[in-house]
Amino acid sequence: MFNHAPTDSELWEAIKLNDTQAFELLFERYWQLIYTTAFSYLKDDEACSEITNDIFLNIWQKRGTLDIIVFKSYLTSASRYHVYKYLKSRKSSKLNYVEDYDKLSSINAVENNGEEKIRYLEFEYDIESLLYKLPQRCRQIFIMSRMKNLTNSEIADKLSISKRTVENQITIALKHLRLYLKHIASVIILFHLIK
Repeated sequence: MFNHAPTDSELWEAIKLNDTQAFELLFERYWQLIYTTAFSYLKDDEACSEITNDIFLNIWQKRGTLDIIVFKSYLTSASRYHVYKYLKSRKSSKLNYVEDYDKLSSINAVENNGEEKIRYLEFEYDIESLLYKLPQRCRQIFIMSRMKNLTNSEIADKLSISKRTVENQITIALKHLRLYLKHIASVIILFHLIK
């Protein structure tokens, strides 16, 4: 099949042509990454294995329609999204008998932490999805700046571009994200007004 260690892009092209060996190589390459990402949130071996296998099954089933550019990023995002769906499906309102009313506030605090975690995962997934709508270079620069905490000069040196180009690309990314965040802020304000 390949007479060298194939890149993710080469594997993906082969998978789109129904190459099961390429799929197995990709599976071996990334199974642990997806599992570890899910486990960092859930700490549940069975659920994380199921999530990981579901992601790969989905990739195989939708290989003809998926448009994956950077596999590692796609898979970690998919893992977080599946964790979010898993937590959301497990969330149900439970009736708790409490003898001492003072204990009730500590029970609510625990439940609220779970809701906050779900909201955080959902927000993180939304931001990652928005970033993938940006041009690749713009996304790369934004991630280096905001997530890897590199200075504009460091980014310019690493990518062999001008500092001004870095600044322009970060501005474009921020404008793109602000449109979404403005919408979220409006929904939150409206929700609190209705309450």
